Amino acid sequence: MSDSPAGRLQALFEGHRLTPTQRRIAHCMVRRAADAPFLSSVELAELAGVSQPSVTRFAVALGFDGYPALRRHLREVAPPGPAAAPAGAAEDGGHNEYQQAVLAEIENLRHLAGLLADPAPVERAGRLLAASRPLLVLGLRAASSQARGFAYFAAKVHPDVRLLDEGGSMLTDRIDAAVRAGAGALLCFALPRHPREVVEALEYARAAGLTVVTVAESAFAPVAAHSDLLIPAAVGTGLAFDTACAPMLLGRVLLEAMADELPDAQARLEQFDAKAVERGLFVE
Repeated sequence: MSDSPAGRLQALFEGHRLTPTQRRIAHCMVRRAADAPFLSSVELAELAGVSQPSVTRFAVALGFDGYPALRRHLREVAPPGPAAAPAGAAEDGGHNEYQQAVLAEIENLRHLAGLLADPAPVERAGRLLAASRPLLVLGLRAASSQARGFAYFAAKVHPDVRLLDEGGSMLTDRIDAAVRAGAGALLCFALPRHPREVVEALEYARAAGLTVVTVAESAFAPVAAHSDLLIPAAVGTGLAFDTACAPMLLGRVLLEAMADELPDAQARLEQFDAKAVERGLFVE
């Protein structure tokens, strides 16, 4: 676990059974890790979009007497540094809402870069995905494009990739078929709002013996309880619809880690390129 402010907060929250509202508060605190020790309960409630009593219940769920005790703890473990700006202070530097959305995504990517300072989780995921024959890739609704993009590129280096981007009663049938064929792992892209079908599918997959690797917006996402390895990548929430640059980039990082574990990956890529030239597949 990283020793960054966000890493310390994640360590604090791990192991606690949190409600969806409490996970939302936890996610907000991780995103505002530098400010968290200085936020009042009212300010945190406004940032997370919850009620002030919900913040108090959240602190109690973590084992503190109340929110003031949680904030004191955060200040004690926070490293010395410049004072945080008061909540609500202007931070946009005069940027318009579109620029702010882009800048927020840049910050999400910086946070992902910090997380990847410890490559062990990604390397473990790469080994699991490379070893699975076939490899299942799941992503429904908002996450379907991430799953589809991963599966498209993964199929160039992995011998058997099966995309699950549609729900319904056939979903469990396809999981069963993959398990019978020898599948050992399922990669899930899970983004808010989380479809109930995704949670149920992961629960079913694990019961069937699959190891579940998940890319989600937070370690406190609803899919966390049904994942063997979850790697978080924050989504942007500044526009009407969430943006997912960090989850997409994390998917490409996982592709790289998986390819590193496939001894014939480079040969497969070269074979594809030769076929593409032969067929005139691309306009150069």
